[in-house]
Amino acid sequence: MLARTDLRGSTPTLAELRRALPRGGTDVNAVLDTVTPVVHEIADRGVQAALEYGEKFDGITPGSVRVPADVIAKAAAELDAEIADALRESIERARKVHADQRRATTRTDVVDGGTVSEKWIPVRRVGLYVPGGNAVYPSSVIMNVVPAQEAGVGSLVVASPPQKDFGGWPHPTILAACSLLGVDEVWAVGGAQGVALLTYGGVDTTGEVLDPVDLITGPGNIYVTAAKRLCRGVVGIDSEAGPTEIAILADSSADAGIVASDMISQAEHDVLAASVLVTDSVELADAVDAALDSQVAATKHRERVTTALSGKQSGIVLVDDLDAGIAVVDAYAAEHLEIQTRDAAAVADRITNAGAIFVGPYAPVSLGDYCAGSNHVLPTSGSARFASGLSVQTFLKGVHVIDYDEAALREVAAKVVTLADAEDLPGHGDAVKQRFAGKA
Repeated sequence: MLARTDLRGSTPTLAELRRALPRGGTDVNAVLDTVTPVVHEIADRGVQAALEYGEKFDGITPGSVRVPADVIAKAAAELDAEIADALRESIERARKVHADQRRATTRTDVVDGGTVSEKWIPVRRVGLYVPGGNAVYPSSVIMNVVPAQEAGVGSLVVASPPQKDFGGWPHPTILAACSLLGVDEVWAVGGAQGVALLTYGGVDTTGEVLDPVDLITGPGNIYVTAAKRLCRGVVGIDSEAGPTEIAILADSSADAGIVASDMISQAEHDVLAASVLVTDSVELADAVDAALDSQVAATKHRERVTTALSGKQSGIVLVDDLDAGIAVVDAYAAEHLEIQTRDAAAVADRITNAGAIFVGPYAPVSLGDYCAGSNHVLPTSGSARFASGLSVQTFLKGVHVIDYDEAALREVAAKVVTLADAEDLPGHGDAVKQRFAGKA
């Protein structure tokens, strides 16, 4: 039985709500002392240090960091036809959605002769991290690569941990997904050492120069997250991703079996994964508990799922009504939020904090993981209150272009000087005055 938090009959403040709701998470600070020397050594010694740490943590040293072209081609040629077809469908749908996210240059005529334009420039080179761990994630290749390509990024590298079972190269399905996307630069390096090598670059064992990147995206474990924190500023990062999470807002109209299966689908990712049901129906809560008992017993990763569902990060939250439920899920700010209520679309329109919102019984999170066309790299640990998921915008820089002629500057020159003097920065004003010195 899931732990229950009963908020009925109360009107908690936002701060009280945040404290009361199930929340796990990880303490990145706890591993910084472990990760800091990894990052520093790779900054100093490059590839050699990365390979040494790979041997220590992954138990394997690849023949080179960059995966040879023939290894990628072999993985693509041997990919199961059904998996290849499913990946192509996922790529096509993701491209359709992300292509519509492209931003156009805007031009504002502020005054006659004075314009400000905003143009969007792709990041020059990006590193896309694809984790190993409990599962194989070709879908993460798609979710990182497609928006980068649609943004117009000219140079990208996918990094994924080397695998003992595959000769020290990343999993063949990862390599095949890269091939389907036209990605020919893949590095067999993972963990904190992978993030550090993407940040600082180096020279491969083959003598090839591995250029550093400007931006790193993609999820990973706590060590990857810590490395991203340490490298932030040298490179950009998308976010510090925590364990995956699902919240389901449901009323008595919801199907308990569906709710239970969706909670299990997130719990099977990781023992730290969070699955939270928010409902005003005690009957539904009881039915979901019963459904979980039978479904968990039959699921493949039963031990992992049981640990996740019994952790402090998972549970059922009981509320008085739908309005209270909306307040709860907004305070929780889930990575994935499912709405399984009457008139689910109208309820979804009222939500302000969520990484992605899945509307109704036929839009499960697993659809978004693979084939909805949406992106599944989403803000976790409540950061959906202020952050967005991965998109084309992640890979673009907005740059203002200011173009004023002499008359336009002259018109506003006195006000610039006034404001410069008000801030006690007379040199700013002098820079304007100089342009008109000796002129009528």
